[in-house]
Amino acid sequence: MAALLGSLRALPLSTDQQDYFTELFSPSAVQRIGHRLATIGEVRTLAFVGLSPRLVRLYLAE
Repeated sequence: MAALLGSLRALPLSTDQQDYFTELFSPSAVQRIGHRLATIGEVRTLAFVGLSPRLVRLYLAE
C-alpha cells in the first residue's frame, strides 16, 4: 500500500484527496483492506484529476 500511496502522491490531487488516500491506505488500514480483498476481491475508489474521475483499484493478483 505504500507503493500505491507513493503513486497517488505523484498525481495532481487536491489536499483533501491526498488526505483521504493517506487515511484509506494507511498502515492502520491493512486489516480492513485485507478483509475486503478476501471477501469482495477488490477495493475501489475514485481520484479526481482536475474534473476527470480516475478509478483507483486494488485487487488480488492471480
